[in-house]
Amino acid sequence: MKSQVNELLIQALETETGGIQVYQTALRCVINEDLKEEWEKYLDQTTHHQEILIGVFEKLGLDAAQETPGRKIVRHIGKSLVQAMEMALKNGPPEAAELVACECVVLAETKDHANWELLGQFAEKGKGKEAKAIKEAVDEVEDQEDEHIYHSKGWCRELWISSLGMPAVLPPPEEEKDVKTAIGAARAQQAREKML
Repeated sequence: MKSQVNELLIQALETETGGIQVYQTALRCVINEDLKEEWEKYLDQTTHHQEILIGVFEKLGLDAAQETPGRKIVRHIGKSLVQAMEMALKNGPPEAAELVACECVVLAETKDHANWELLGQFAEKGKGKEAKAIKEAVDEVEDQEDEHIYHSKGWCRELWISSLGMPAVLPPPEEEKDVKTAIGAARAQQAREKML
């Protein structure tokens, strides 16, 4: 079990590292000023999340540079997301690049959110210094990760709706209602018709 917790921590760290690159590239694709502001904030938070995880590694005496097959896969996926945005910037109109960037952010944040959710579950049930160190990190990061995933999905949906020539809610309802839960995201999406 301990080796699997270490693997999750390693993948989580690599996800944050790749997330920094994803946000840096996404910011080159963004057109919408509100979304740009959001992604700049998320880039800063993701950089801090990476620092928090490095702190967990230090507290637990783990090697933050350890390579595992899972880490290599996470790194490959992150690089693939960056390459997809680079392709969109090079080959399409700016609006298309922004949509691709939004989708890449959602994909990256899906893995990131899952990592922190799993770390949170381990911290709840685990014992000892490992669970304590992880719980402290989760407590600091959890709300931000919830915001990242739910708000990013909302941005992606509304930008797509706009690109289809339909009325969109920008910034999205998730942003306006400061959503941080799946239930809140569902309610925000249901309320979007009233916000048009």
